[in-house]
Amino acid sequence: MDDGVYVGNAGEDAALDRGWLRGHFKDVGDPRRSEAVEIKWGVHPAGDERSQWVRGEERTALLVLVSGRFRVELPGRVVLLKRQGDYVVWGRGVDHSWFAEEESVVLTVRWPSVPGYAVVRGG
Repeated sequence: MDDGVYVGNAGEDAALDRGWLRGHFKDVGDPRRSEAVEIKWGVHPAGDERSQWVRGEERTALLVLVSGRFRVELPGRVVLLKRQGDYVVWGRGVDHSWFAEEESVVLTVRWPSVPGYAVVRGG
């Protein structure tokens, strides 16, 4: 029976969809589909980095450190998340990038969920 409920494990489910647990990119009918919000369980090996800056940001984002040491780069500012629970919030119009200084797990919440920010990987 489809009761609109999904139960899973963030680590296992994230591995299936580049870390994403909720957002516009989930299939129609999937309880995790949302145009309002995106949620990501990001597991990053040490040295992992975003290959390009996000420019022309249209969303608000909240990034919370679960474990590790994670650097968020913003225009004119670098934020180092180093204690479990450290977080940073930025809004519309704030470009960003990131770098995992150590193996890190971060929970990202962005809203609204809009297409157009995936990095195209070569190869």
